[in-house]
Amino acid sequence: MNKAKIAKITTFTGLSIVVANMIGTGAFTSLGFQVEELHNTLSILSLWIVGGILALSGAFSYAEVGTVIRKSGGEYAFLSHIYHPLAGYLSGWISLTVGFAAPVALSTIAFVEYLPVNVAYPKICGILLIAGITLVHSYDLKLSSRFQNVSASFKILLIVALILAGMIAPAGDGGALDFGASYTGEITSAAFAVALIYVSYSYSGWNAAAYITGEFRNPAKSLPIALIGGTLLVTILYTALQYVFLKHVPREELAGAINIGSIAVRNILGNGFGNLFGAAISLLLVSGISAMIWVGPRVTAGIAEDHPLWRYFRYNASGIPVKALWLQFAVSAVLLLTGTFEQIMVYCGILLTVSTLMVVAGVFILRRRDTRSPGYKSPLFPLFQAIFIGISLWIIFFALVNNPLETLLGLINLALGCATYYAGKITYK
Repeated sequence: MNKAKIAKITTFTGLSIVVANMIGTGAFTSLGFQVEELHNTLSILSLWIVGGILALSGAFSYAEVGTVIRKSGGEYAFLSHIYHPLAGYLSGWISLTVGFAAPVALSTIAFVEYLPVNVAYPKICGILLIAGITLVHSYDLKLSSRFQNVSASFKILLIVALILAGMIAPAGDGGALDFGASYTGEITSAAFAVALIYVSYSYSGWNAAAYITGEFRNPAKSLPIALIGGTLLVTILYTALQYVFLKHVPREELAGAINIGSIAVRNILGNGFGNLFGAAISLLLVSGISAMIWVGPRVTAGIAEDHPLWRYFRYNASGIPVKALWLQFAVSAVLLLTGTFEQIMVYCGILLTVSTLMVVAGVFILRRRDTRSPGYKSPLFPLFQAIFIGISLWIIFFALVNNPLETLLGLINLALGCATYYAGKITYK
């Protein structure tokens, strides 16, 4: 591969990828379940702030690790360097099999459901959407960058416009703002802890730029800005958005509702705008689908560079993993057609949480072992690492106790990953 001819992406594109990966349907759907158990507005806003702090703690750590290990591939590249090639391979195996394909499939289903018209063949429509975006990313890195920048900018402008409209418009009768309930009692309750798990899922994607580290023009400068800046921006947008929802929608309308965004827009701007917002949400999801389609195959291509068993899926001469892109398309299409991806997402989430925890813990190892000075060092070390590791362990424990079947599926998938790792070693020794 002639690296001199390979295009590189800017800091803004990296920032766009992080924001696009993070902002999905979670911010527009989960409030309806939170208000059923939590009443104090400060308690609910604290959920989103704590979720942002967790994501930011991870972003600080990934920025430091990524400026030492300047390779695309995310956890695959990081864990291979810090621990052992098998640790990285298993992390990459999860990403290769379902880690990105399942969220792409889920987001595509949501895209179709939010469309203001009935779609006769929603799964076929979803597959065509994935194929079209995959084609864009297969063509040229500059085209991918432009597409991602435009779609992410639209997403941010849409949310900012909704927040400004909600802040300016006077609250109607019966809004859900409530500061009377016990704040201390609620944030120390089991309901708060359970809600935090789902809020943390809404923040997933904060590490997206780490998957394309090697594609930045200046990774030491761009990676920290993309990771930390994107996470901060999304935390502010998410928290402000929940306040607007609580300000304008009565609690009885929020409780158990999924389409919170549409309800809020109808209350703020009227029914016509509420219907249009459904279409806008569909367009908003395109940005997230695009970002996942972009970064996921970089993990597969990273594996292909190091493991001959997967060499068919390496980068092409232009630095684009075209074959890996279409492999991910095939997996996403199968998941869409079979409808088996929701359970996969649960066990995938457990395993990916373990992977991110190991990367954050790797900051301690790199500071002791690696003599190279990274271009970025996590502030207040080891405060943010301790926060991330502590909350992640709690989430993993809760998931293991409550989802034993998904845990078993995860172990089976890891066993298959181990089998392919050693099969490759034996075949190509």
